Amino acid sequence: MKKGLFIFLGIIVILAGASYAVLTLDFNRFNKESYYIQITQDGEKLEDRLDNGETMVRYGYKVDAINEDGKHKELEFSANKQLRKGAYLMLYVNKEDEVTSYDEVSKKDMPKDAS
Repeated sequence: MKKGLFIFLGIIVILAGASYAVLTLDFNRFNKESYYIQITQDGEKLEDRLDNGETMVRYGYKVDAINEDGKHKELEFSANKQLRKGAYLMLYVNKEDEVTSYDEVSKKDMPKDAS
């Protein structure tokens, strides 16, 4: 009886841990190549009309990004707000050259060939 209770509690703990991992981890950043940019101009305002009639506004950016090895790549991405001019960003790029996420970083985190 006690053995069954311990097995049941063990399964509950494992499921709780797995649920926590799935809900808190940002899978858009795993197995992605990092590229770096500095925002030098405002993004292009893009408006999308949703099925319910509302308008969604986002800002598109076309940038020349560089990775840690000095390799340059032209990338496009969008943000839900106008990004601050002068901000340094690390872009997460998948195998299809799509930017899946980004983080603001400091200038000292940028590759030497960037900026």
